[in-house]
Amino acid sequence: MVLFDHLERQIVAALQLDPRCPWRKMAAVLGEAERTVARRGSQLLESGAVAVVGVRPRPAAVLVEMRCTPGTVRAAASALARRGDTTFVYTTTGTGDCVAEILTEPERMGDVLSDELPSTIGLRDSTSYPVLRYFRTIRGWRPEVLSAERAEALRSNLTADSGILEARKELNRQDTELVEALCADGRMSFEALGRRIGVSEATARRRSEWLLANNQVQLRAVIEPAAFGLAVEALLWIRASPQHVEQLGKSLAELTMVRYAAAIAGDYQVVADVTVGDMSALYRFITASDWAQYASGVDVSILLDAHKRGGRFMRTR
Repeated sequence: MVLFDHLERQIVAALQLDPRCPWRKMAAVLGEAERTVARRGSQLLESGAVAVVGVRPRPAAVLVEMRCTPGTVRAAASALARRGDTTFVYTTTGTGDCVAEILTEPERMGDVLSDELPSTIGLRDSTSYPVLRYFRTIRGWRPEVLSAERAEALRSNLTADSGILEARKELNRQDTELVEALCADGRMSFEALGRRIGVSEATARRRSEWLLANNQVQLRAVIEPAAFGLAVEALLWIRASPQHVEQLGKSLAELTMVRYAAAIAGDYQVVADVTVGDMSALYRFITASDWAQYASGVDVSILLDAHKRGGRFMRTR
């Protein structure tokens, strides 16, 4: 994994705050030449080191931990990653071989869990954990790269990490096509969006901003944390008494090491995706952080490969 240099880190951090941030604005805030920022940022996007993509929210989400027959884990993970309703798919250590998040409609949950997933190649058995509440999703993850002043200048109110599970609005054909285009390329220009769906640039801008403001599509900058020097990623499966769940989740969401945190139904109350520099840092995070006072137990799964992140297929090692 090639590490981002100083300017690349700043560009990626800016895209995390506002995935559609114009290069001109980004350059002005970062104090760099616009030509340099545009060139380096375009290189990052073209190389796939960072991707700006959209995800269409759904009112129901579930984490699925799968156990596979020997020799089939990668095939099972690839099959899950090809599903249009998965946002992330990881192979991990621990009691489960593969963990995926699925976004769907409440009335589809039974079909997905009872009929579709059991047919996944190599699946031996699985455990499902419905998501009750998000404390942070990956669109809210912000490594400590930019100063508070620069971060505030770059932050967009159209890309806030609301963490809300809500019913989707019924969209017309043009809005649906806009959502599909933004899911494929979150930085597609308004002019290109307009041409794609057959409307003016002004209409494409107005409707895109409405879709973003009303949580009908969520943009995020997708990267491998290792490119920031965060070589160890882990899922923490946390037990907590009911009165401590909310404070536990909020405490985790305040930490820059936490990419994702959600309250779930099942044997665990909270799951968190944590990225740190090495195993020693993970040990300190688990044993010496303030959030641990609210936990009654923690199971740790180390991430081996990310087959999908933020709805985007990833290159696996």
